[in-house]
Amino acid sequence: MLEIAQFGAGRIGQIHASNIAAMKDVRLRYVVDVNAEAAQKLAARHGARVVSEREAFADGKVDAVLIASSTDTHARLAIEAARAGKAIFCEKPIDLSLRKVDECLREVESAGVPMFVGFNRRFDPSFAALKNRLDQGEIGAVEQVVISSRDPAPPPLAYLKVSGGMFRDMTIHDFDMARWLLGEEPVEVFAMGEALVDRKIAAAGDIDSAMVLLRTASDRMCHINNSRRAAYGYDQRIEVFGAKGMLRAENIGETTVEHFSARGTASDRPLDFFLERYAEAYRAEMAAFVLALRNQTPMPVGAADGRQALVLAEAALQSLKKKRAVKLG
Repeated sequence: MLEIAQFGAGRIGQIHASNIAAMKDVRLRYVVDVNAEAAQKLAARHGARVVSEREAFADGKVDAVLIASSTDTHARLAIEAARAGKAIFCEKPIDLSLRKVDECLREVESAGVPMFVGFNRRFDPSFAALKNRLDQGEIGAVEQVVISSRDPAPPPLAYLKVSGGMFRDMTIHDFDMARWLLGEEPVEVFAMGEALVDRKIAAAGDIDSAMVLLRTASDRMCHINNSRRAAYGYDQRIEVFGAKGMLRAENIGETTVEHFSARGTASDRPLDFFLERYAEAYRAEMAAFVLALRNQTPMPVGAADGRQALVLAEAALQSLKKKRAVKLG
């Protein structure tokens, strides 16, 4: 039985806890959260116990920790987990500071514990199938990648003020997808961004609309489109163009029903919430984490992946401020 201690009983923590509970030979042993009521409710739902951080790390029966608490706690908890010899599943980002991420990664490497970073979109069934066909050479050498990622509506301003900004909070998923699909590390970043949706977001020091261009050393290109608002739902699409053709993964609608008439055709709008859209991805990433632990194989998305996505986010922020392309060393 694989025993897991989970830090964080909020929205994403509830999803992870449910996925753990549905797995065979895996048990949610502890829940840790500063909100005692939320922790107790989640623990009771899945037969776990509420304990302190110290108790969770000190228990030798805990094999792994799942960090789904607030972003500002991720690096600290990952370091404590590494020092306690626990495997780590950490929600993105590891931290908003590259310095703190590097400190965390040094501790993890020194301890020799495996660390998984929750870039769940890699595990979406359609995206994973596209990547598999790409790796099989179905469209030849990759030349262009287009990623469209638009939220249905902006999050609360209170959240935006502590999120680290659009590139670190939202686009960071797309930076990870870009690296994954390009098959090479970007060496140049050019970003544009504005507050086109809500000027209050600009007043809070952030943007809500962005376009980012990435280029690799072999001149493969990626274009990322972001918006905090899409009137038609949660817009999540990827397109990879290669020497022999193109692969594309489209949005997932509420149903697959289409209406055909003399006036034209119509289908349902895309799913409206990320927890619904990526429900399968969250289940699959947890299964991948557990499988890697059991087989003692490398994590499919590791700590270095978390760092590289943040490096691209920082470069995009520099590009936005300087209004020019930023080259990476």
